[in-house]
Amino acid sequence: MNEIVRGALISGSLIVAIGAQNVFVLKQGLLKNNIFWVALTCFLCDFILMTLGILGVGSIISSNEIATVILAVAGGLFLLFYGFKSFRSSWLATSSLEIQSDSKKTPIYKTIAVTLAITLLNPHVYLDTLVVIGGVAGTLAWDAKLQFLIGTLLASFIWFFALGYGSRWLIPFFKKPSAWRILDFFIGCVMFLIAYQLLKFAAQTSV
Repeated sequence: MNEIVRGALISGSLIVAIGAQNVFVLKQGLLKNNIFWVALTCFLCDFILMTLGILGVGSIISSNEIATVILAVAGGLFLLFYGFKSFRSSWLATSSLEIQSDSKKTPIYKTIAVTLAITLLNPHVYLDTLVVIGGVAGTLAWDAKLQFLIGTLLASFIWFFALGYGSRWLIPFFKKPSAWRILDFFIGCVMFLIAYQLLKFAAQTSV
């Protein structure tokens, strides 16, 4: 039980931090846009990566400099593109979004594809799940590792579904056009900041 709690606390502290994935999940929750599939996709990515990390695979990726640079560049470029779209949406928005309407929902497969890109093109997810969590688990015995894994996965599952469905409490506030402008601008800033950090990391690593 101690390792379950420990795993949940470590995993939760890493997941809850504001990042590209969380702001994406928040916005999809506000839009009521396939939020079940968004939350499930995020959780399944964590399930796979955390399992690999806790079983010791994380050290292989973290020790490969070429792989980390490629991931950083790919993630940085994608986040720059997504950030630009958010800034453009913030600038051009003229009316509140019809978040109660189902007519403009994105197809499920497109929503899942974007969720996967937001999640897997960010090298921080590998650092958190494979290296950090995997490193902590590396000091544990097999039985303790399984308990630790259960804790990390519980925190991930609870967080993503709570964030996605809990965001609906904010819907009355986001009926205002100004609120969506602020959210899109905030998302753009987060994306650009993370992209800068990733590209800077790639440049410094490759020198």
